[in-house]
Amino acid sequence: MKVLVVGGGGREHAIIRKLKENKSIEEIHALPGNGGMHRDAKLINVGAKDIDGIVKYAKENQIDYAVVAPDDPLVLGCVNALNEIGIPAFGPSKEAAIIEGSKVFSKNLMKKYGIPTAKYQVFSDANEALEYIKTAPIPTVIKADGLALGKGVIIAFTREEAEEAINSVMNDKKFGSSGDNIVIEEFLEGPEVSVLAFTDGNCVKPMVSSMDHKRALDGDKGLNTGGMGTVAPNPYYTEKIAEECMEKIFIPTIEAMKKENREFRGCLYFGLMLTKDGPKVIEYNCRFGDPETQVVLPLLESDLFEIMQATTNGTLADCEVKFSNKNACCVIMASKGYPEKYQNGYEMEIPSDIEKDIYVAGAKYENEKLYSNGGRVLGVTHVANTLKDAIDGAYSKVKKIKFDNAFYRHDIGARALMATEEK
Repeated sequence: MKVLVVGGGGREHAIIRKLKENKSIEEIHALPGNGGMHRDAKLINVGAKDIDGIVKYAKENQIDYAVVAPDDPLVLGCVNALNEIGIPAFGPSKEAAIIEGSKVFSKNLMKKYGIPTAKYQVFSDANEALEYIKTAPIPTVIKADGLALGKGVIIAFTREEAEEAINSVMNDKKFGSSGDNIVIEEFLEGPEVSVLAFTDGNCVKPMVSSMDHKRALDGDKGLNTGGMGTVAPNPYYTEKIAEECMEKIFIPTIEAMKKENREFRGCLYFGLMLTKDGPKVIEYNCRFGDPETQVVLPLLESDLFEIMQATTNGTLADCEVKFSNKNACCVIMASKGYPEKYQNGYEMEIPSDIEKDIYVAGAKYENEKLYSNGGRVLGVTHVANTLKDAIDGAYSKVKKIKFDNAFYRHDIGARALMATEEK
């Protein structure tokens, strides 16, 4: 079989590596991929948002199955377009991808169907939002309605910060049209948990939980990024909490989408906050998280391709989804200056003995050499029996990788380790 994977980051590299375990797949084509994937897939210079280009390539190259991984092409209707030419694809339709494409939609959905989330207000007028913030509880959370590369959420700890955020998003258009509408919501406290789940629109099979680290610097300081590292499983996510989430959040969400005629098939990401009043939804994503995928998929013991096909075919209830009981840690190596300005083009040295555990997010391959080419450059993953060994193993690999201008956090998994020691 020929499989096409849309996307070009570390998440896509992890997906491709896992798909390669299925012997029926003869070729994997990555659109556009990145240079770090050159040994694992055929790299095709078609952008992830070029829906017409993706469809044309899939048709001309007789692709049997497609995996649409990033949010943008899903929200733009890539799965719909591929289905129209008879190519089955993993991922939600445009109609279902709105659950991530619009924060306003997802908040209203939760309110309508009684799914626990933070209290909120929606604004399309900056002046009204600025007036509201004068008396709103502080701290507060301000979210751009549309997609913003995972950076459209601002936590304001003072009224001045809240006003600055509203002006930046709505008046200065920091995130373009994504900030035409905003959500201002209650600030929740508690441990955060990421849970990715496979679903065929009826059945939900959650993956192992994980803990993301969004801030750029040690001690959760610095700017919000797309994610600087992850560990799995998340020690705060107990079996009891998992049962509560299934009953009050996961199944109700899938049922709600069905009632709205937006049946969701693919991977639905639940960003959760474990508050004193129980688990609440912070956000939905309509796809695999990045870098959560880089710790979750290495723990998957079942066949990823078979699971993906089952979500497409509506047969997930009959498909085994099994994870190992080991631990995984992924440390992101980024370019100094990320998530703002940074330099690219530095030669990278990755020892061959650890290459299989490196998921490249941003690199160019020229003259048989790899060069850094992105904010987040690669994810370094290690799987072990204990969380401490997983963390230590990931950092020992990080020290073996060399490229100028590299930076990374030194405390990925530290909070999770404290939680395991407290138990």
